[in-house]
Amino acid sequence: MENVVAIYNRLSEEDRDKLSKEEESRSIQNQKGMLITYAMNQGWDIYNIYSDDDYKGSDRSRPAFNQLLKDAEAGKFNIVLCKSQARFTRELEMVEKIIHGQFVEWGIRFVGYADNADTANKGNKKSRQINGLVNEWYLEDLSDNIKTVLTDHRKKGMHIGAFALYGYAKDPNQKGHLILDPEAAEVVREVFNLYASGMGRTAIARLLNDRGIPNPTEYKRQKGLRYKRSDRQYGDLWKYSGISAMLSNEMYIGNMVQGKYENRTYKSKHSKPVPRERWIIVEGTHEPIISRELWDKVQQRMKERTKPMCTGQIGVFAGKTRCMYCGYTLLSGKSREYRYLKCTSWHFSDSACKGAFIAQRFLEKAVLQELNDIIEKYFDETSAEERITLGQNIEFRKKTMQRECGICQAKISDLKKAIQNTYIDKVKGIVSEAEYIEFRDTFNKDILTYQNRIAELDQKLQELEQQLQSNRSKRDILEEYRNIEKLDRSIMDKLIDYIEVGRCENKHKQREDNLPPIVIHWKF
Repeated sequence: MENVVAIYNRLSEEDRDKLSKEEESRSIQNQKGMLITYAMNQGWDIYNIYSDDDYKGSDRSRPAFNQLLKDAEAGKFNIVLCKSQARFTRELEMVEKIIHGQFVEWGIRFVGYADNADTANKGNKKSRQINGLVNEWYLEDLSDNIKTVLTDHRKKGMHIGAFALYGYAKDPNQKGHLILDPEAAEVVREVFNLYASGMGRTAIARLLNDRGIPNPTEYKRQKGLRYKRSDRQYGDLWKYSGISAMLSNEMYIGNMVQGKYENRTYKSKHSKPVPRERWIIVEGTHEPIISRELWDKVQQRMKERTKPMCTGQIGVFAGKTRCMYCGYTLLSGKSREYRYLKCTSWHFSDSACKGAFIAQRFLEKAVLQELNDIIEKYFDETSAEERITLGQNIEFRKKTMQRECGICQAKISDLKKAIQNTYIDKVKGIVSEAEYIEFRDTFNKDILTYQNRIAELDQKLQELEQQLQSNRSKRDILEEYRNIEKLDRSIMDKLIDYIEVGRCENKHKQREDNLPPIVIHWKF
């Protein structure tokens, strides 16, 4: 193949300059022009130009980026040209996996125009890896700064979500403040009053659906909010879970409740629940929709209606499976000697979803097969090399930070000696009192700067150690479950968040080779 190049452009966070969302940014235009000229000067044929606008360098879901990878694997070009390595990805893991891994395997040369990154030049691999480390540190620092600001706003009782809770709207005159949405607030009051008067949560959901009242998600979209539409069908129905969540949300009595979920790392988009004791709750931040008396009455009734814990064994898949079409938790049933899992959303509306359905024995085999495939892949030679490389990178970062800590400590020691020497000079009359105070204050300011930097480095070192422990923990977990032949509840709780299940055309003819769609969301 002649030299055929794919050009990749990405708009960075700091250089957005579009006049409208539909208009391509000048930054992208400038990148295109520069890279096209460079490619032509090199005598390369341009296969395609891939552009991602309004995407971060750590976002792995960039559509043009992923299309480029598919075309690269298909062998449609043999060079990838970017403005810089950071425009392609800011993650060290992705640098190692794609640029130094997959691209090498596929025979593709990576070129960064501005930072001289070129995989054809074997001598600058270390500099590319260092650039990857610098970009990774940038992302970590940016993430930490954002978290600090958001936490501070939460503690002040400011609402920081993209969308207001159903029943409220964002105050256009005061940032972080919520005001009532009269239409939705009336529905909230009715739900609380119906439940307090004795109606169950399922019955309330069906009543709202029969009256054609859209659920909170659909209501946002109908109001023109830029809310991403779910791919699931029947997304406008009220469900038991939605009513239950509303009845237990104390935001409706005027308290700001935030920080209920968090991402473990800046790389993850999957949020995890946070224990209630760590929630950030500020009382009396906005107008309540319901009275405290009604709230207490509802909480008491919910407590009384809670079923006591079953003393028997919890089912293997209990609470772990969801309908792929409506998101409702699948319920277990039994037909003859076989158990099955099914969606029962028809309880909530005459217009039911397609209804996920699967025999439990088939689901168990599918989960075991995927788990064993993951374990086999993790422990093969290629994966082992990647894990060693990533581990070495973490150790390199630790040593770099420890070395910087040592330099900072030495600087602090030198500055303290300078203060002592300046004081002696003042006593000897070499410097005046005013000069001594000026020198002392300057030195103390520098000492504080180095102390703060040491504190930052200590925090990052702890995080790196946690990352190493996490990597070791993943290996230990997968090692523990190698070649397992049967699932149990402890395995499900330890390894799986939840499983999405679809439906075959004919649920009565399910076979191991004709199963409904299954998507497993692992915890590791």
